[in-house]
Amino acid sequence: MSAQVVVVTGGTRGIGFGLAREFLARGSRVVICGRTSEAVEQALESLGGGNHATGLATDVTDRAAVQALWDHAVATFGRVDVWVNNAGVSAPRGPLSAAPTGEVATVVDINLIGTLNGAAVASAGLAAQPGGGWIWNMEGFGSRGEHQPGMAIYGASKRAVQYLTEALVREVEGSAVKVGYLSPGIVATDLLVRDYDADPEGFEKAKKIFNILGDKVETVTPWLAQQVLGASKNGTRVAWLTKRKAMWRFMSAGFNKRDLFAQGA
Repeated sequence: MSAQVVVVTGGTRGIGFGLAREFLARGSRVVICGRTSEAVEQALESLGGGNHATGLATDVTDRAAVQALWDHAVATFGRVDVWVNNAGVSAPRGPLSAAPTGEVATVVDINLIGTLNGAAVASAGLAAQPGGGWIWNMEGFGSRGEHQPGMAIYGASKRAVQYLTEALVREVEGSAVKVGYLSPGIVATDLLVRDYDADPEGFEKAKKIFNILGDKVETVTPWLAQQVLGASKNGTRVAWLTKRKAMWRFMSAGFNKRDLFAQGA
């Protein structure tokens, strides 16, 4: 486990950064990407991984750029053992009819096309190296058929990623390449808060559920990283927020007051 080389797309902030930090803490060598060189450099400095961490500014919607990320990882560490398709964006909640065309395209391009590119590059590279390796696709709201008003764009993109992952699990069956589902649940990140920029009242209402079911990055990512590094079966689903856990959270909400968004919490 400790010698694995892990690539995390969108690893400069939020869940991706948290995963990169936890993989490093477990002895892995880590490669991250972000939209700009400045973001990558700042993240690497914060990670403090020294020679065990590197990164590259990468547009995940560009297959050639994603291939360059793979090549950079191999040139630096010799191989890739785990590829995490984490890069993703959301859109402000609201009716689909009111969403600008560019906003729709951005969400679909990064969440779906970016994951397709990552999976294509990683599956080819992993299949060509001794021992193969893992591809993990990040789930999100909509992946497993959840519906909520105002979430059509993001939910549709994540539902498509779910189909892609299911198809890949079958495609690699019997080979040295394995594919898994990575589900962090509800995590208090700037991505989550930014969805409500135009609807502060809606955010105040949603906070009640977030504070029951949600968690912080530093709570979720250690467990996710440990499960990813220890997985062995193709098609594994690593899910933080299970139905049993959600039920217990609701049952104990009256006795366990939480505020994930409080300053300094």
